[in-house]
Amino acid sequence: MNVFPSLQDTAELAARILLDQGQEHVVETPQGVLRVTLHGTRTTRRPAILTFHDAGLDSKSCFSPLFKFEEMQEIVKNFTLIHIDAPGQEEGASAYPPGYQYPSMETIAEMIPAVLQFFNFRTVIGVGVGAGAYILSKFTLANPDAVEGLVLINIDTNAKGWMDWAAHKLSSVTSSLTEQIMCHLFSQEELSSNTNLVQSHRERISKAPNLANIELFWKMYNSRRDLNLDRSYTFKCPVMLVVGDHAPYEDAAVECNSKLDPTSTSFLKMADAGGLPQLTQPAKLTEAFKYFIQGMGYMASSCMTRLSRSRTTSLSSSYSMDGSRSRSRTLSQGSQGGQMPPSPSQTMEVSC
Repeated sequence: MNVFPSLQDTAELAARILLDQGQEHVVETPQGVLRVTLHGTRTTRRPAILTFHDAGLDSKSCFSPLFKFEEMQEIVKNFTLIHIDAPGQEEGASAYPPGYQYPSMETIAEMIPAVLQFFNFRTVIGVGVGAGAYILSKFTLANPDAVEGLVLINIDTNAKGWMDWAAHKLSSVTSSLTEQIMCHLFSQEELSSNTNLVQSHRERISKAPNLANIELFWKMYNSRRDLNLDRSYTFKCPVMLVVGDHAPYEDAAVECNSKLDPTSTSFLKMADAGGLPQLTQPAKLTEAFKYFIQGMGYMASSCMTRLSRSRTTSLSSSYSMDGSRSRSRTLSQGSQGGQMPPSPSQTMEVSC
């Protein structure tokens, strides 16, 4: 009996390993170089899912737990994933020299079209967290035809006001860079409880070889400009806003929701999610993401197994149809329950 694997088996194993680890690319843009990781088959029949991480994180620490989650694999198998690392933020990046001029949020957003061109994708579904959500928002406003849908986690579309600026200056004097970023990423409850997730990220940031780069990205995010969104100047695609209950950017996400078109915006407020719902509640976020994609016309046959099994899921929904806000109501889904309303047609405020 031949105990050695066949060439076909070896090739299939290599393909699976490559798919799991991703293919890393260096993409040169007119504004500078980006490190990009691609997962999937690179089929252009569907939009790619393009992600952008938050300050203090990189693409792996921000998104790997979500996109490696078991119930997310149905989506991963149907779409190509493109993970962008902001300049100098990727794992193992060398520190920039003193005096290096880091690109602004606007400049980083202007680098994204070159990534789409590099991989030959015409459109994407954007998924951004914090600073990454802001960058993808800038990109979408400037390139509306390139974005079919947008998932914004912990979005803050406002520039820092004078009070915010003063508080940030005081914090920079009294707190270390690591603690400033921790307060940006996590809720006060999480920080007080000092959860394992908090401990691991505090250690990762404080010991990062590229901590100087992280500080540059962090400072540039805090110098962001106001997006000036309103009902007349807004996104042309379906949007899902996501924030954890009592998260640092809960109020900012609520304010952003009030400025967007209610007929194409879904607002998901997640209980017990803390500051990083993609890490603490991947199951709930995966389910919401599936509904969002289905509402865009993709994966129509996908099974919503988790919610259909749940006998206790409660959805507090305040939504609008045809631009007018209807009364608030509560939807409870049992094993025979109905489906959530499709994302692109209404604004929902959901506690799940």
